[in-house]
Amino acid sequence: MRLVKFNPLVFLVSGTVLFTVLVSSPILALFMMSFKSSGGVWQHLIDTVLFKYISNTILLMLGVALVSFFIAIVPAWLVSNYYFPLSKILDWALILPAACPAYLVAYAYTDVLEYAGVVQKAIRHFFDFNSPGEYYFPEIRSIWGAIFVMSLVLYPYIYVLARTAFRTAPASLYETAVLYKKSVFINVGLPLASPAIFAGLALVCMEVVSDFGTVEYFSLETLTLGIFNVWIGMNSITSAAQLSVVTFIFIITLLLVEIRSRAASKYYDTSRGQSHTLVEKLNGKVIIFAILICFLPPLLGFFIPVSILLSNSLHAFQYEPFANFLLPFLNTIVVSAACAILVVFFSFFVVSCSKETRLSWVSGLVSLSATGYAFPGTMLAIGVVLSVGQADRLIIYLNSFIHFIPEGFYLGGTFAVLLFAYVVRFQAIGFGAVSSGIQKIAPNLLSVSRCLGKSYMGTSKDVTLPLLRPYLLAGGLLVFVDTMKELPMTLLLRPFNFETLATQAYQYAHSELMAEASIPALLIIASGLIPVIFLNNFLRKI
Repeated sequence: MRLVKFNPLVFLVSGTVLFTVLVSSPILALFMMSFKSSGGVWQHLIDTVLFKYISNTILLMLGVALVSFFIAIVPAWLVSNYYFPLSKILDWALILPAACPAYLVAYAYTDVLEYAGVVQKAIRHFFDFNSPGEYYFPEIRSIWGAIFVMSLVLYPYIYVLARTAFRTAPASLYETAVLYKKSVFINVGLPLASPAIFAGLALVCMEVVSDFGTVEYFSLETLTLGIFNVWIGMNSITSAAQLSVVTFIFIITLLLVEIRSRAASKYYDTSRGQSHTLVEKLNGKVIIFAILICFLPPLLGFFIPVSILLSNSLHAFQYEPFANFLLPFLNTIVVSAACAILVVFFSFFVVSCSKETRLSWVSGLVSLSATGYAFPGTMLAIGVVLSVGQADRLIIYLNSFIHFIPEGFYLGGTFAVLLFAYVVRFQAIGFGAVSSGIQKIAPNLLSVSRCLGKSYMGTSKDVTLPLLRPYLLAGGLLVFVDTMKELPMTLLLRPFNFETLATQAYQYAHSELMAEASIPALLIIASGLIPVIFLNNFLRKI
């Protein structure tokens, strides 16, 4: 009998195709469901709240993008091109709000700024006011409050990319602007950094569209909250799928605008040895303004909310024993670590396949498998429920012929489905990290390994993996923390009696138990600091 020789390329391509089909099935199921009849619910949405969902989403998106732009660009320019006292410390501090999920900052600010909070209590006591009608104070639970909160935690997306662009711009172009007495910032810095800035703005806008925790806590009727309300409140998964398609149009529009903006903003540097600008030292009173401009965003986006949560946490254990926080913490660590390992493994597998085969259709499939991050968590949750439901029906049908599983077994509502949903959403992070790393590996290193008699597996083990270790670690850390912060998918897909830190903080805050909510909130923020610091170091070395 002739044995078939194992072909690693066939295994790679087959595995990549299967993986892409699996992670794309929720999106496909979602669009298929949207073509079904909603029994009049969709028409009811059009007649009542759909316009409000769309207008609120656009207003929130534009407001956060505008505020984030202004509070990110000027500090990025200052720390990139000038030296002043505390500039290096402030450069680090400016990225700290990236560790804070927007909904946790919303919990903190609402606790102190609402009518019963310490700020308004102090105002009433100091001015002897007896009712809210005697004075005006901005309502934090409003669309303007959401813009304020979300801008404070999302501006690092723009700041990091703009700072990198400013630092890597050719010094010769800056010097030319000085010779012609033009504004270096307006005439050179901003145009050169515009591709990076547009990329950061696109990320900010997609995060706003995807946000659930903040808009739900502030009771803002956006598309993401509408999907949740229509599905859970009106029990119409078809209408929720149709509303998801509207949200998908928003996301695709953002991506197209970002791609076109970058395509129209290219420049080429033909100079040599001048890849970064010289740093100028500030003097006099300008130093004070520079420090204030750079310190205000992290003060409002990190230090104040964390201080509020720390203050609240001092009273948490008076009402809840420590054991009540331990199990959600362990659940979060387990599910986040499992997701990070799976995403890093699958990312390495499919990117290696694309690199090894060098086939355009395989590269297309690999890119398609990483599109889940562009979709809101509520939207993906619907797709996962639909695709897993189809899988359960198929298992029941096959089990009627071949009894290969116990009766009454369902995938839906299990830990495996939650993990699958996380992989679908966060696969893009691992893919981006591995892709950026593998592009920096010189092809001759892989060729030499193969010429020395190493197989594909041997080359991957001895050459590719060691060189990719920093990128795998960066991708894994990002996936780990994003999984810890993920709220809507966990709320909708978790098994019964399964709590994570995100859902526990949400449940406590929803019940106005802010002291108890502060413990899981602080744990999430503390875990988020690890990849933020690591990636900041990493970006400086690239």
